[in-house]
Amino acid sequence: MSDLDSTDPTILVLAGGLSHERDVSLRSGRRVGQALRSRGLDVIEADVDSSLVARLAGASNLVVFPLLHGEAGEDGSLREVLDLLGVPFVGSAGPASRVAFDKSIATTVAAEAGIDTPAQVALPHEIFRELGAQALVSALGDQLGFPMMVKPSRGGSALGASKVSRPEELPAAMVGAFAYGQVAVVERFVTGTEVTVAVVDRGTGPKALPVVEIRPDSGVYDYTARYTAGETRFICPAELPTEIAERCAETALRVHDVFGLSDLSRTDLIVDPDGVPTFLEVNVAPGMTETSSVPLAIEAAGWSLGKMCADLVRAAAARGSRRVAAGQGT
Repeated sequence: MSDLDSTDPTILVLAGGLSHERDVSLRSGRRVGQALRSRGLDVIEADVDSSLVARLAGASNLVVFPLLHGEAGEDGSLREVLDLLGVPFVGSAGPASRVAFDKSIATTVAAEAGIDTPAQVALPHEIFRELGAQALVSALGDQLGFPMMVKPSRGGSALGASKVSRPEELPAAMVGAFAYGQVAVVERFVTGTEVTVAVVDRGTGPKALPVVEIRPDSGVYDYTARYTAGETRFICPAELPTEIAERCAETALRVHDVFGLSDLSRTDLIVDPDGVPTFLEVNVAPGMTETSSVPLAIEAAGWSLGKMCADLVRAAAARGSRRVAAGQGT
């Protein structure tokens, strides 16, 4: 099917980068590129390298669709460069992305907005090294209890994340998290049903897609469970009572609004035994691979991936550069 309009921009799908999530990003980029081409749109796929700025500076009628995962793609820095160059793009602006990406900051923002969050402690590597693992293990156990979750403050795809059930497991879990960043967050483990909710704004206001329930075969939704076909069962719509599913959708919409996000986000939640959704994290560049939850939710909503992505591109083109729109450009 083609819905090509003569005014449609060329779309530059950015994928790859140098983060630990490069492979996932490339898979997301290929899928979105194919979906946009299926609508008859002009698509270029590119990595992030030294030629990117010159390509963007010399382009006209171009919209960037960033599908870079991990630090370079989701910490806001690339998006601020796009704004600096006056290039419209799909997704949240740099400052909002920066807040959402850092789990230690995002959890605080969500909690201050009245959203349920797990108790959390953020520990820089220097503090952990200087004060010693033994003393901190005891203090963390007293404050958070076991089991607990340990993960890098800045990162995605569950890389460096692990569940800690006993005190003797904590030092190794901290080392694993520090392998992916200088700050680790330690959270009280929330027992319940893991779900994720995508929020999409196609130019008419944000809407929550059907809730996706996540059931990893291993019991832990780690990197392997996320990106290996058959390792996780995704149920969409989630097998939750209607009122709890609605509560999850409302929470995701609230997160999207509180963080000042745009176009597309995905909020990960745990629904506790009392039916209360607890915020885990929010993603501004959710995966679009064959094993990702967002395309599944799009299909359950009766949309096509190509049409949704095309609508997001057109909304970004109509909005234009955020810097110019704010009167900061020339």
